[in-house]
Amino acid sequence: MTYILLIIILSCALVGAAITDVRWSKIPNIITFPLAGLGLLIHGVSNGLNGFLFSLEGLGLGFGLLLIFYMLGGMGAGDVKLFGAVGAVIGPSDVFIAFLITTCLGGLYAIGLMLLTWGLPSTAERVKVMLTTWLVARIFTSPPPVDHTQPKLRYGLVIGLGALCSQAWRWLAVTQL
Repeated sequence: MTYILLIIILSCALVGAAITDVRWSKIPNIITFPLAGLGLLIHGVSNGLNGFLFSLEGLGLGFGLLLIFYMLGGMGAGDVKLFGAVGAVIGPSDVFIAFLITTCLGGLYAIGLMLLTWGLPSTAERVKVMLTTWLVARIFTSPPPVDHTQPKLRYGLVIGLGALCSQAWRWLAVTQL
């Protein structure tokens, strides 16, 4: 029963985060902090200190997995806090699975957005320049954008899909036993 309650809370928070990220390019703390707090509280109350530590490990791992991308400028702080909160709810092993799914979905999302924004020939040229620079100079650089009005990636939606897919995976794995 506790698991179902957590998944309902998580789903509502992820829908809210996706909407605010797509519409306003922000994932507000009013979503991430209460979600993390509820994960810690519910796991702590239902499983004692072990549950609290389980949730805390998930929070730390979720936060840590995306922190490097934030530090490199690839995503916003709201994305990192959201993934940490997801980890507090689903725990360390599930947040790692969610990270793998989110990474794959994020890559597909980025490729799709590049193709829609720049077109296939321009995207292929940019990738060629990046790979050539890497192979020759061992420096990873991104060529200047073709158009400064290009849309930015909104990872709130991708994080939500990755987290919910990981829980669907977990549910399918448990029901198959």
